Amino acid sequence: MSYPDENFLLYSPMARRLFHEVAKNQPIIDYHCHLSPREIASNHRWADLAEIWLAGDHYKWRLLRANGVDEDLITGPSSPREKFQAWAETIPFTLRNPVHHWTHLELQRYFGIDLLLGPDTADEIWERANAKLAEADFSTHGLLKKFDVRVVGTTDDPADPLDDHAVIAASDLTTRVVPTFRPDKAFLVDRPDLLAPWLAKLEAIADTHIAHFCDLLAALQKRHDDFHAAGGRLSDHGLERVPALDCSDAEAAMIFDNARSGKAATPEEKEKFAYYLMVFFGQLDAAKGWTKQLHLGAFRNTNSNMFERLGPDTGFDTIGDTQQGAALVTYLDALARAGALPKLVLYNINPQDNYLFASLTGAFQDGTFPGKIQFGSGWWFLDQKNGMELQIDALSATGLLSRFVGMITDSRSFLSFTRHEYFRRILCNLIGSEADRGELPDDFEALAGLIRAVCFGNAKRHFGFDV
Repeated sequence: MSYPDENFLLYSPMARRLFHEVAKNQPIIDYHCHLSPREIASNHRWADLAEIWLAGDHYKWRLLRANGVDEDLITGPSSPREKFQAWAETIPFTLRNPVHHWTHLELQRYFGIDLLLGPDTADEIWERANAKLAEADFSTHGLLKKFDVRVVGTTDDPADPLDDHAVIAASDLTTRVVPTFRPDKAFLVDRPDLLAPWLAKLEAIADTHIAHFCDLLAALQKRHDDFHAAGGRLSDHGLERVPALDCSDAEAAMIFDNARSGKAATPEEKEKFAYYLMVFFGQLDAAKGWTKQLHLGAFRNTNSNMFERLGPDTGFDTIGDTQQGAALVTYLDALARAGALPKLVLYNINPQDNYLFASLTGAFQDGTFPGKIQFGSGWWFLDQKNGMELQIDALSATGLLSRFVGMITDSRSFLSFTRHEYFRRILCNLIGSEADRGELPDDFEALAGLIRAVCFGNAKRHFGFDV
């Protein structure tokens, strides 16, 4: 029997019917990811399996380190074949980790390989996968077409050029690739050494001079407009928690002027400044009908030695235990009072916040749009079977699962579209198994409508994508 088999994670007759007849062939809207616009614009091809499968994948890097693999075989100078061998030798030790599931789904769906990866199969898998990579349609465009990806939302800094997005829009690629506005570097008033070069990039791309705080606001608004013109309909922030200290116009201007002259903001001043900008960004999003995403709670770059050696996004982040509720309520309430609360997706990284976030969405629905405030899919350490089930349960118990905008990959890898299949199997199993136990109606069409909506229809409607 193959692994995973066709009924993987589907434990009841209705679950299997919902997946195979409804969910399996739904298109994909991957509205939040970290795919490279440059690689899409150039229709990038990969040299070998190590490049497409291991490069930049901190999920795998963490497991390699946990298995005692030397860093040279992870991010160091070892050859691609040596790095792949280290991964093949690690895979047998990943049983019950979601990466074991993802690895074998990816081998099947992308490469047509129905073998368990391990030291004894490494040579065959390496040769067969590399032969597949050499085929004409195995490129970024080919994979987007293969998985029927209708929309990709990349993650872009306001100071980034949008040239690659223009190239993509002018190409014959049928997938819409849109930028997502992520202005977190604007908060760096506590690090003038980092703020100054970022401001220089923003000045150049916005064709302006930023001497004062009002100039910064104008430049950010211009870039927000540029993103909208390029098809952007979402913003995003990755924060330990939302800032919540009120800040006047004069205070914000003073903090910025000090940072511009090289004086670092205190922690209190940084929070005030960030709060001011977060309200400003919320107003921009609301005015254009955008959706704001808040990814909250990660402790980033916890291992200072490895951060100095390898930099960010290399596998040394973790689940944080920051208190989220009070600050988030303060921020959302401020936007609501100003009549500027945009559509919103809240993501938590700590499962203890599931019911906090899920119930909080209900406190700020205003009847203007179905599912306006969303409790986002299981994110990062929670985008696995248990984490997804907990998220779906909390959302179902406190709100409307039928209005949920569904799964994202949140990935830098073009091999991650199987995450949508993984999620859909888990969703169909929950709904189908409850129907077979009599906890939901034995009404296939009603259940199928929910599955279609969560897999594709709700995201299409919520973000306004005409695809």
